[in-house]
Amino acid sequence: MLRSGASQTSRSLRYTAAVDAFSLATAPRPACNGWEAELSLAYDRRGERSVLTRRSHRGPLVVQKSLYPEGGSVCQNVIVHPPAGIVGGDRLTLEVIVGAGAQAQLTTPGAAKWYRSAGTPAQQRLRFSVGSGALLEWLPHETIVFDGAIAELDTQIALAADAIFIGWEIVCLGRRLAGERYANGRWSQDITIRRGDARQWVEKMRLEGSAPLLDSPVGLRSEGVFGTFYASRSPMAEDLIIGCRKIACADGDVAVTSLPGILLARYRGSSSEAAREYFAALWMHIRPMLAGREATRPRIWNT
Repeated sequence: MLRSGASQTSRSLRYTAAVDAFSLATAPRPACNGWEAELSLAYDRRGERSVLTRRSHRGPLVVQKSLYPEGGSVCQNVIVHPPAGIVGGDRLTLEVIVGAGAQAQLTTPGAAKWYRSAGTPAQQRLRFSVGSGALLEWLPHETIVFDGAIAELDTQIALAADAIFIGWEIVCLGRRLAGERYANGRWSQDITIRRGDARQWVEKMRLEGSAPLLDSPVGLRSEGVFGTFYASRSPMAEDLIIGCRKIACADGDVAVTSLPGILLARYRGSSSEAAREYFAALWMHIRPMLAGREATRPRIWNT
């Protein structure tokens, strides 16, 4: 355990500096139209241990050593994008394959930032595949979308019949602490969750800067932060849904609903911190029932 906030900060800075030096030394120089970065990870079950068996990257998107805060069953990795910000023309791809029986948890060291674009969109693609009896947890910090950013996100999640997926996405439109509104640009987000050959969930979102939906009561109601929490297992117990609906949020509007084999929770408000704590509370509540183990908060969240 870290003994103080100063120790945590020091360790976080050393971790980030080490990754920066490694990644920037090995990454190709960006072309005039932005960085192209790819990271491919694969996990397999070796006895009672989940192991990162493939780690390949091109450009500034990396992980360092695997962590085991819960013992050998769950392999935890922190996804690091050393430039910290995403600009027009950048293209990031994260591919994750979790083999049969393996358990992997992915998080990030801080918020992702999408900067103003001169006209070229920035792109992020997530490709997750979870095998039979396997578990994947995608627990990132929030995404901050600067005014004028043109961002395109595409997430594809493929699950085996008895695989488990838990994840969330939190979006902050504009730098709220600086009083910035999202008046220009475009935010596009496509999410598809498949189990076997069947689509469980498909969502397509397009938000233009200053669009009426940003202020509409049926949209964001002038709030700058929104997010979605996903949990997928087949079948999904009804008492799990009831328990999640009892979890309160410190700030903002929340709702929990269910479809066959999937639980969805929404946040709409003004605080990315409140959204993240609410989603973390949901995760801590449902993880024992879905994955058969108590939730342990990633240490990187405290730095």
